[in-house]
Amino acid sequence: MRILFYGDIVGKVGRDAVHLSLPSLVEKYAIDFVVANGENIARGKGITESDYRFLLDSGVDVVTLGNHWHSKKQIDDFLPDAENLIRPLNLKGDVPGNGSAVFSVHGVPLRITNLLGQAFMKEEVDDPIDALASLPSEPILHLVDFHADSTSEKAIFAHYYDGMVSAVIGTHTHVQTNDATILSNGTAFLSDVGMCGDPDGIIGWEADSVIRHIVKGENTPFSLNDNAKHMICACILDLDEATGKAKSIVPLRKILER
Repeated sequence: MRILFYGDIVGKVGRDAVHLSLPSLVEKYAIDFVVANGENIARGKGITESDYRFLLDSGVDVVTLGNHWHSKKQIDDFLPDAENLIRPLNLKGDVPGNGSAVFSVHGVPLRITNLLGQAFMKEEVDDPIDALASLPSEPILHLVDFHADSTSEKAIFAHYYDGMVSAVIGTHTHVQTNDATILSNGTAFLSDVGMCGDPDGIIGWEADSVIRHIVKGENTPFSLNDNAKHMICACILDLDEATGKAKSIVPLRKILER
């Protein structure tokens, strides 16, 4: 099974980058299933129902989330019925929606799970290692979107579950890391797949607005440049349907022609 995984989609530019790139990537690489992290799609924080529907209509099969999963309160209205939207599994309390779900890909079951890390994150969540352990071991194909700030925490998690899940793909930091590998027991790992959005900004945000806020101390919000170049960061995973192990992981980073 070949899976295309898009990193954090930041705003309109990231959304359009996925929409524009997806058909050609699916055709070129014979993709069977597409996953995209959509927690930053709605003006940089959260997701709306129209954004979710747009991604599905563009060809994304499953949308995962992260620490900004609830930044748009309207998610409460559509999350319970959004079968292809996966929020973090290890949120505390009784939260609607699914933190993990199984999908049929050409008749083969594939589990997709979303988890939040604990290190350097403001959100209080249950231990991600314990949360994943609560899930059934079947099916054997299992991709985890681990949304976390700490590279070490992502690596610890991946090594702990090496051989028990097919892939651990890191999201959240928006910068693609150069450590794509298959661990010794067959789990594919990438600390962070990167982002889809403005390549000339600061992790997707317009650079001057970030500098004014952080360096100069101005009480102004970060802004997005809706006319920026379209960049995608993603990875392609080949998973062995017989063993559940990863056969390959290939990162992609591309600025689209306009």
